[in-house]
This record gives sequence, structure tokens and C-alpha cells, in this order.
Amino acid sequence: MIDLSSAPSRQAIEQMYFAYRAFTEQPDRMLDKRGLSRVHHRILYFVGVRPHTTVNDLLATLKVSKQALNAPLRQLIEMGLIANNTAAHDGRVRQLVLTKAGAQLEAQLTGTQVKQLQAAFDQAGPKAQAGWLAVMGVLSNQANS
Repeated sequence: MIDLSSAPSRQAIEQMYFAYRAFTEQPDRMLDKRGLSRVHHRILYFVGVRPHTTVNDLLATLKVSKQALNAPLRQLIEMGLIANNTAAHDGRVRQLVLTKAGAQLEAQLTGTQVKQLQAAFDQAGPKAQAGWLAVMGVLSNQANS
């Protein structure tokens, strides 16, 4: 049985909430100015790091339904931030790529977070960084099981 009153676990939960709020605050403001939200940032991020991904691959990566992805993805395409191109190897396959404007926005959004994480890692040190990456890896793997 899990001890729900465990102080270190509760402290970790609180720190995760507060850290996530700080981590998303600046990108959220930038997105809000464009009428976009965190889901748009996630789409831009994963299309950026996995260019030529398909909608099905993006659905699997984000673990969302087609219905949940449809409206924000369509909005990003209509805004000229993502292009939905025919694959060179198969005309039936549609692939997503960031446009120049989409790549610029994604770089701004993620850039703030990269700077934030790098500053925290520099302050906490390499052992703390390795520990944090290990914990996040375990949590990510739990979500994938």
C-alpha cells in the first residue's frame, strides 16, 4: 500500500505542479497573444522534432484522439504554421512539416523552456540533472505501459 501522507512524495508533487506552472508561463503568454494554447505548442514541438511525421504518428506520440487533435492541427495549418504535404514515396501518405513561420514560433516557445531548463541544470549540477532525467524517464515509461 502506498503511504499517501509521505512528505517527500507530497513535496515532489507540489514541486512538479509549481515547476510546470513556471515552465509553461512564458510560452503560454506568447501562445495566448496568437489565440493558441499548450496543445498547439505540443503539436508544433513534435512536428518540429519529427519532420514529415504523419497524423497517425502524431496521434500516437501525443496519445490523444483524432477528435482532440483535429481542431488545433487544422488551426495551425490554416494559420500557415504547419504544412500537410504529400509524401514523395507514396501519394496516399500525408506528412506534416513546420513552415518557416511555424519553425520560428516553435523556436521561440521552446527556446524559453530550453533556457529555463539549462539555467536550472547549471544551478543544480550534473548529478541533479542526471537524477531529474532518470525520474522523468521512469515517469514517462509508466505512462507508456
